[in-house]
Amino acid sequence: MSRIKEFNLPDLGEGLTEGEILSWLVKVGDVVELNQPIVEVETAKAAVEIPAKWAGRVQAIFHPEGTTVEVGTPIIAIDTDPDAGPIETPEAPSGAAGDLPTPSAASLAAVEVAPAEGMVEPGLIGGPAPGGRTAVLVGYGPRTTAAKRRPRKGVVPAQTATAAAAAPAQPAPTQPAATAAPATPVVPAPAAPAGSNGHTATAGMVLAKPPVRKLAKDLGVDLRTLTGSGPLGSITREDVQRAATAATEPAPATATVTAAASFGADREQRVPVKGVRKLTAENMSRSAFTAPHVTEFLTVDVTRAMKALDRLRKRREWRDVRISPLLLVAKAVLLAVKRHPMINSTWAGDEIVVKEYVNLGIAAATERGLIVPNIKDAGRLSLRELADALTDLVQTAKAGRTSPADMSGGTLTITNVGVFGVDTGTPILPPGESAILAFGAIREMPWVHKGKVRPRQVTTLGLSFDHRIIDGELGSKFLRDVGDFLADPEAALLAWT
Repeated sequence: MSRIKEFNLPDLGEGLTEGEILSWLVKVGDVVELNQPIVEVETAKAAVEIPAKWAGRVQAIFHPEGTTVEVGTPIIAIDTDPDAGPIETPEAPSGAAGDLPTPSAASLAAVEVAPAEGMVEPGLIGGPAPGGRTAVLVGYGPRTTAAKRRPRKGVVPAQTATAAAAAPAQPAPTQPAATAAPATPVVPAPAAPAGSNGHTATAGMVLAKPPVRKLAKDLGVDLRTLTGSGPLGSITREDVQRAATAATEPAPATATVTAAASFGADREQRVPVKGVRKLTAENMSRSAFTAPHVTEFLTVDVTRAMKALDRLRKRREWRDVRISPLLLVAKAVLLAVKRHPMINSTWAGDEIVVKEYVNLGIAAATERGLIVPNIKDAGRLSLRELADALTDLVQTAKAGRTSPADMSGGTLTITNVGVFGVDTGTPILPPGESAILAFGAIREMPWVHKGKVRPRQVTTLGLSFDHRIIDGELGSKFLRDVGDFLADPEAALLAWT
């Protein structure tokens, strides 16, 4: 069995076809452990850390940070038996940028291409490689027809990338003008000195959340040089900022220069549209011009609801629970759906799919853009379970750890625009959903209560819905029920349950 194994970018869920390499968590020559995070990849839905499939030493990295790579493409090579001694590695290619040495049949035989996670059967494309072997590019599922992939810029052909980690250097052949030069993988580092047993000081895992890693990268701080002050020795933002402040060249000044340089002579900045922003734009455009939107508004006196939350916070069993007005809004929506099931449905062309379960989406603003993770089968949760689920959802989103699965399958969404001090809005439906509720800021306002004008806690709700499914009467009744619950939650619970 080959000791050099290449790891292909796996399908990270929901049929995603590509991902952008945000940051490498290892470098060539590092010793990695099984399941140690080695790279952070951003897809159109989430930023995720991918673990190592094998223990060993990093032999080659094929794509630098910032590169968009298609699923099934090799991204890293690992020597799974570094103690067996050094192996021949290619020297940096000379000549035209991007030229790679021609692999030999022996070098191809020394490398094993690992299938991506979830692959049923590898698909074979391309012609025979030197020595009569066939170049393999990992695909998904059995193929019955010739594979068709869109042209990619700067991609290493399968047989060339495969040989890069093991083939001895040979003179680079002259490439035809019409052939794009393949990307050059990072040249492997020399073997570890004798007596090291194949291990390096960086073999251990660096514990840090993705936002902390990004901050360290922006400030030029090497996480491996820090001692974490967080749980289990994890590195926090404060650790990174202290290290940056202590540096000879202050990181903030560098960041300021970089930001200023990003604007051209015409004082315009070009921001690439990719990742979450790209997916959001596509989804919102498709939804806005597919589903006929209607938005209704309702202003509600929520003074009693705020007092109910205060009483709940004082209960012993709720003292350690994060309680916010959003909890009551979520509960109101879930109870109102039981009274009006058609709200929780999808337009499917020649039929309407009404769902008995509610995967409740909560729109969250993150550093990567707007994401909408959802709480699976939220209607079955108790009030305490719903509070815990909301807390976990928010904390996971802020940490940049929301998985693609957490953002798939939503059936009904709440967007809490009130946290930005906004009264309400006209939200656009997430694709596949028939309703979305905007929850505005809660303000103390003059309000007629029991025949007198008094200061009361007031908020405004905005409900957008798909008019192909939900007519004005149904949308109004649903919104009215949500408002009635928030006006007096305790009374509504007694009457509805």
